[in-house]
Amino acid sequence: MKKVFSLLAVVAVAAMATSCGGASDAKKAEVQEVSLPKVEVMAAQSREVVQDVVFTGNVEANVVNNIKPQQDRRIKSIRYDVGDRVKKGDLLVELDDSYLVQVKAQMENAKTEYERTNKLYEVGGASKSEWDARRLQYDVAKSSYENLLENTTMIAPISGVVSARNFDVGDMSTGAPILVIQQISPVKIMINVSETLFSKLRKGLKVYVQLDAYGDEKFEGSIARIYPTIDSSTRTFPVEVVIPNRNEKVRPGMFARVTLPYAKVRRTIVPDRAVNKLMGSGDRYVYIYNPAEGSVRYSKVELGRRLDTEFEILSGVKPGEQVVVKGQLALVNGAEVEIVNQK
Repeated sequence: MKKVFSLLAVVAVAAMATSCGGASDAKKAEVQEVSLPKVEVMAAQSREVVQDVVFTGNVEANVVNNIKPQQDRRIKSIRYDVGDRVKKGDLLVELDDSYLVQVKAQMENAKTEYERTNKLYEVGGASKSEWDARRLQYDVAKSSYENLLENTTMIAPISGVVSARNFDVGDMSTGAPILVIQQISPVKIMINVSETLFSKLRKGLKVYVQLDAYGDEKFEGSIARIYPTIDSSTRTFPVEVVIPNRNEKVRPGMFARVTLPYAKVRRTIVPDRAVNKLMGSGDRYVYIYNPAEGSVRYSKVELGRRLDTEFEILSGVKPGEQVVVKGQLALVNGAEVEIVNQK
């Protein structure tokens, strides 16, 4: 009977040992199944970044000419209309020439009297004062005729586009100009620039212009004129920007955004995927991987500008440090991680 009890005890102990061993193996398997967070990292770069600032302004014609006579006259003909292109030297407007005929006759008469007096003066038949008087009379008559001729047949002083026509044939040319000619190749933009940039700009500096009319398309221009004084009330100074506008796409009156690239500065650059926003605040942060410990640490960053798919970092990351670009949402400060790439 004692032998039976002994056998049963041995079986019980073996069963308990087997049960305990199975539990231990299960725990080990469970521990082995727990894996580290998988992340991707990229090294922060250091490179020169163009520093620029944007100002707004309106496009203006490079030159504007108001075609108007010195004295009010009746309009005989207008050869161009709004939108027409004209070349320098083209006949634009003809005015009534009846008075011109009279002035021309007076000039020719004064010329005849001067020439007659000049011959007499050469042989001693006229005094110096008489010669002077006839010469002055002729010069005045000639000047009057030439001035009236210029204001009777009006010539284009520049090449450009007719932007306004204020009269019709037969009207008296009173008040407003008959035509307005604008030179739109090139065009200019006047912007008011902060005084902090006064020493950083120079004539000829390239700029880039975007217009609401053309979306993201950029037009290249340059600084043509920098005004030498600062407005004490606004702490700005005027700068004139010129766009060649050879295709004449840019037109006066368009709203423009002018980007002035004024310097290059070496900055730390990271992919935009590495930058995260702290919930409930405007703070931005990244996770930086520490290869020696195999873990990541939280680092608050100060951002500069967005550069396409990258950010300019002003503080918080050093060049060469590896920042997490994928898998950071499940991380906490000091967490051990598994790197699945190395860039």
